[in-house]
Amino acid sequence: MGISQYDPAASGRPAWNAGRQVGAKRALKIRQIWSIRFFLDREGRMRDRALFDLAIDSKLRGCDLVKIKIGTLVAGPAIRSRSMVIQQKTGRPVQFEITADTRASLLAWLERRGGTIDDFAFPSRVVANGHLSTRQYARLVDEWVTAIGLTPEEYGTHSLRRTKASLIYKATGNLRAIQILLGHSKIENTVRYLGVDVDDALSLSEATEI
Repeated sequence: MGISQYDPAASGRPAWNAGRQVGAKRALKIRQIWSIRFFLDREGRMRDRALFDLAIDSKLRGCDLVKIKIGTLVAGPAIRSRSMVIQQKTGRPVQFEITADTRASLLAWLERRGGTIDDFAFPSRVVANGHLSTRQYARLVDEWVTAIGLTPEEYGTHSLRRTKASLIYKATGNLRAIQILLGHSKIENTVRYLGVDVDDALSLSEATEI
């Protein structure tokens, strides 16, 4: 059997995914979350701590997270305990909670950042009146996970989106709740996203003695 002329190996070119980690990015574990928080606090990276905390709580895609405006997060002088955004990908609204630790880090950052309710919470350092880019957000996530000894190829911005959802599912087994929190239109998408069908099947198999 010959080799197709379109096969990268035929011309000595490496495959597009050669040496890359492909597939779903891993969710963070609780101890890893706190390791990153400790690193960011130690380095005095107030903006990054607020961004990281909000990413975990909101479970938003990177494209939605970087575009959040101050008015979405505040009510008067305080940080909201719940908020809502319209997802760019689906056009559907999704609500999320803002926990006490996240409210504290956001308040500290926004007091330093200044601005009005119409300004982006995480501004661009390059584009005037712009927001942090998704590319820069991805670079920051790589920095954070590398700083605590994780392999950056195995983690990414979707790791932060998946983290709290995965923890909630493991604690409750409530897929419908996770579907709502992630803003998925179909529960099948949630099942694939979390990989729970595989995890649950293996758990059942491991618990079965023959």
